Amino acid sequence: MPATTPPPALLAHDLVRTLGTQRVIDGLSLTASPGHRIGLIGENGVGKSTLLRLLAGADEPDAGQVTRPADVGFLHQEMPFDAHSTVAGVLDDALREARADLAELDRLSGLLARTPESAPDHAELLETYGRRLEQAEERETWDADRRAAVLLGGLGLAALPHGRTLGSLSGGQRGRLALAALLVRRPSALLLDEPTNHLDDEAAAFVEEQLRTMPGPVVIASHDRAFLDAVCTDLIDLDPAVDGPVRYGGGYSDYLAGKRAERARWERRYAEEQEEIGALRRSAAVTARRVAPDRGPRDSEKMGYGLRAGRVQSQIARRVRNASRRLDELERRQVAEPPAPLRFRYTARAEPSVPGTLVSLRGVRVPGRLAVNRLDIAASERLLVTGGNGAGKSTLLAVLAGRLGARGEMDRRPGLSVGVLTQDTVFARPDRTVGDTYEGVLGVERAERVPLASLGLLHEADADKPVGQLSAGQRRRLALALLMARPPELLLLDEPTNHLSPRLCDELEEALGPGPGAVVVAGHDRWLRRRWRGRELRLDSP
Repeated sequence: MPATTPPPALLAHDLVRTLGTQRVIDGLSLTASPGHRIGLIGENGVGKSTLLRLLAGADEPDAGQVTRPADVGFLHQEMPFDAHSTVAGVLDDALREARADLAELDRLSGLLARTPESAPDHAELLETYGRRLEQAEERETWDADRRAAVLLGGLGLAALPHGRTLGSLSGGQRGRLALAALLVRRPSALLLDEPTNHLDDEAAAFVEEQLRTMPGPVVIASHDRAFLDAVCTDLIDLDPAVDGPVRYGGGYSDYLAGKRAERARWERRYAEEQEEIGALRRSAAVTARRVAPDRGPRDSEKMGYGLRAGRVQSQIARRVRNASRRLDELERRQVAEPPAPLRFRYTARAEPSVPGTLVSLRGVRVPGRLAVNRLDIAASERLLVTGGNGAGKSTLLAVLAGRLGARGEMDRRPGLSVGVLTQDTVFARPDRTVGDTYEGVLGVERAERVPLASLGLLHEADADKPVGQLSAGQRRRLALALLMARPPELLLLDEPTNHLSPRLCDELEEALGPGPGAVVVAGHDRWLRRRWRGRELRLDSP
């Protein structure tokens, strides 16, 4: 019987993909070996999802090629069911390959039992049985039903009736069911796009453990810094770099140290090259010509002046040619200037808040959604609100903002200015450009005093785009920019790290440190919670 072979690698070579007029992937190569779990990170729009689709075969590159195992699992392709399909139907489909393996092994073992070893086709039959057995062992076929039950439990779906239709499930339940169905199959390679969306702490930790046991290659696009740190053996940063995308060994913590060093090397190399280019230009234009001062011959030199002048001019020409040649060579191969990174800047309020309490809650209740016995928000408060799904985090922010009525007592400082970043960002005029929207909300004077580009949340090129053409992440950045440009006394942020790149999330957390005004953040971001330096309020489901 043949020995079990290791899972094949996933290989991409010189991939190029252009969407519209933008080259999203430009000559990218990638090797994902068995046992390696590669995280893809970078700003929104750098091509993480596009790369996953190319690796999965869901999209074709304009150039380059992908070599993939025959059995690739891609999260976005795992729910080919309509709204009338049931949970049981999804699970049956996920278990179909395992059940087919068992049925075929039963058939082949029966044939072997009835076929004498001396029969001409016995050797071929035995080889076929061995290949199928090897496949079943790689898929852990005999454990599939138990694995399905464990996965449903770990993803919070154990109590979900199998007769429920997909159309009756929430978006979060459908996403978790798709992930469970994918992990039940245990394909030879896994491609996951934001797998921790809709997962609470326990479910995310459960998925991390599952992925660490996958024998084949895993490629993940994620904004979840804690997840990247816990799961990944390598990270590929798709943001612009001196020599293209950079691969870092280790998890997110290792990436942070490597990224800082890589950026410093790029900036140093660019500065040194620009300094040398400037010197060569001066040499070619001025310095080389100063070899012989511009003076006439002396009487004693008249006979040899022409000869010496010719030698001097030859030296000048040679030095100019050498400088020009070196300049041309350096200009051809010089590294690009490091692009100015998006830098989140919290614009402090012109007038610090008067010390004291901004909002006080006593015995506040929103039936079925929120229960808070006592809460005081000070003028310089930094409060993190945590809790499981349905605990009332968003509801509390709505109550603090005065957008939702509640039972109980609530005292608010007169004239209190409040700003809210909600999870769903909608603009009334999607046809207006980003720049016009920014100016229209803030007014011309404030928009000029605090330019949108200065806040580091959107690129200057985005200013002329209609708001309706922005991605969800870009719309959320615009909403955040509007709050930052005119900071309120009380800033309420609901899941502020959603749709932001890991690096911007790091900068956002740093920017929300000590300063004027109060900040209340509702979030499930585990990385943020581990590093939060202010007060924390954990809500339990009412």
